[in-house]
Amino acid sequence: MPHPAIARLRELLLAPASGGDPVDWSEIEQTVGLALPADYREFVETYGGGEIDEYMCVLTPPVPGSPYGELLDRITPVLSDLEDLRALLPPDVVPPLWPFADLGEGDVAFWLREGAPDDWRVAVWQRQIAYGDNRWKVFDGGMAAFLLAVLTGQIAPFSDELSDTDQHEFESWRAWLKRWQQ
Repeated sequence: MPHPAIARLRELLLAPASGGDPVDWSEIEQTVGLALPADYREFVETYGGGEIDEYMCVLTPPVPGSPYGELLDRITPVLSDLEDLRALLPPDVVPPLWPFADLGEGDVAFWLREGAPDDWRVAVWQRQIAYGDNRWKVFDGGMAAFLLAVLTGQIAPFSDELSDTDQHEFESWRAWLKRWQQ
């Protein structure tokens, strides 16, 4: 049964004709020692690695030929201001982060790995903020619900806003390579 947020996302964001990326999820689980959320797995199988509105890159596990297959290389983020994130979390919670998407401006979307994978929330680190603001925004939902909220304008968690349009485009890494090789 399709994940409800992915089903809604497919209404807003046309999946590429080439399909998503085939991934051996049990191999990934063995490699990293944990399962990934169901909505993310379905997103990768439907869309694959690529960019949303030439704005946000969604990382995937390694896929031959894909420049977006960096998910496993970026498990441990190096960020100097985790204290700002801790201020948004319950006391004594050490934020176990794992990046799954980034923006060209330097913002990064992470899973906040607390509880079961399907319960992971999203934490966004903003590169640019107003003086005194917290660099972190925590979204109380999973990756697909987060993408829906961003695309529908319900939230604006990044330094730069997404284009204000009802039409959004996903460009897969295959289409990107084809376009740049012409």
